[in-house]
Amino acid sequence: MQNRFEIGQACELEIVAISDTTVFLDLNAKSEGVLDRDEIADENGNVSVKEGDKIKVHFLGDFHGEMRFTTKIAGENADKEMIENAWKNAIPVEGHVEAEIKGGYEVKIGNTRAFCPYSQMGYKKKEEPSYYVGRHLSFIVTEYKNEGKNVLVSNRLIGEKEYADQLVKYAEKIKEGEIVEGTVESIEKFGAFLDVDGFRVLLPISEMDIDRVTDPAAIVTEGQKLKVKVLKTDWEDERVSVSLKALMKDPWSTVEKQFPVGTKIDGTVSRILDFGVFVNLAKGIDGLVHISELEGISANTNLKKVYSIGQKMSVVVDKVDAAQKRISLKTASSVEQDKTAEKYLSSQDDDGESYNPFAAFFKK
Repeated sequence: MQNRFEIGQACELEIVAISDTTVFLDLNAKSEGVLDRDEIADENGNVSVKEGDKIKVHFLGDFHGEMRFTTKIAGENADKEMIENAWKNAIPVEGHVEAEIKGGYEVKIGNTRAFCPYSQMGYKKKEEPSYYVGRHLSFIVTEYKNEGKNVLVSNRLIGEKEYADQLVKYAEKIKEGEIVEGTVESIEKFGAFLDVDGFRVLLPISEMDIDRVTDPAAIVTEGQKLKVKVLKTDWEDERVSVSLKALMKDPWSTVEKQFPVGTKIDGTVSRILDFGVFVNLAKGIDGLVHISELEGISANTNLKKVYSIGQKMSVVVDKVDAAQKRISLKTASSVEQDKTAEKYLSSQDDDGESYNPFAAFFKK
């Protein structure tokens, strides 16, 4: 069979069978590629892949007609030729971190000693230097000189590659418009961060509720599981924003039936701006009383000195624009005042005279 792979070539192949010692890979030919099972087994000998899965490997060469592949070159089996080949073809190698030395770490790969600078050990989550000593880790050979007497390696490049691959998987699952489940990691003044399958997303304060939120901690708690809708993804900058509000029923969809023009209601002041006062009528629904509709108020009045957040205000619905989510209001007497007046009027005599308790007494 003509060899269609170059030494060190990276490729993604499908697993066709797994035995006690070997993983067989589909080459779309009369023979399969082989990979040592130990390379993908955990410390208990278990593997997380199965037949039909695809796996990323590097081509090692044709050995007596057997096409051999590797996910990384095992350190104990690596000779200088294999390390040089790993350097030329960016094949990961496994090494043992022997000791912390000046500027970094001494790493043993087979019988070869290599050097890993501090800056090239770890990625994203950096541990204390002593944490890495004595560990078996994967590296990329970044420099190979003097027939293996000067070898530089990087563990960081492994982390970068693994993270980039993981981002691709995140992007396939966390898509705009999708509903995902996350766990609240931390709460900030501007919102909360959620963990979605290992990726950190932002739930902005403006997307926590259909009502205006001033304290995120009043809406969510750390450790809480939430179903949210993905609003925006920016994988280049690794930013994803989600929304709780998007999964709630829009109160404006029924606002015209709930608050037809002429409806009188006792609301609460929710916002105070230079041009008027916003009054909350129901959850998620605020209407505006323009400054020109406020009794005894001139155009240059500082409304914040006259009104306060949470203050009760009686209003009448003047205009409704559900499409633009706008309601215009006018001030009015309170519902309680109207009921008192109605009670007073209903107590009048049939002849129209005002109710007089003394006259009523003498009529008995």
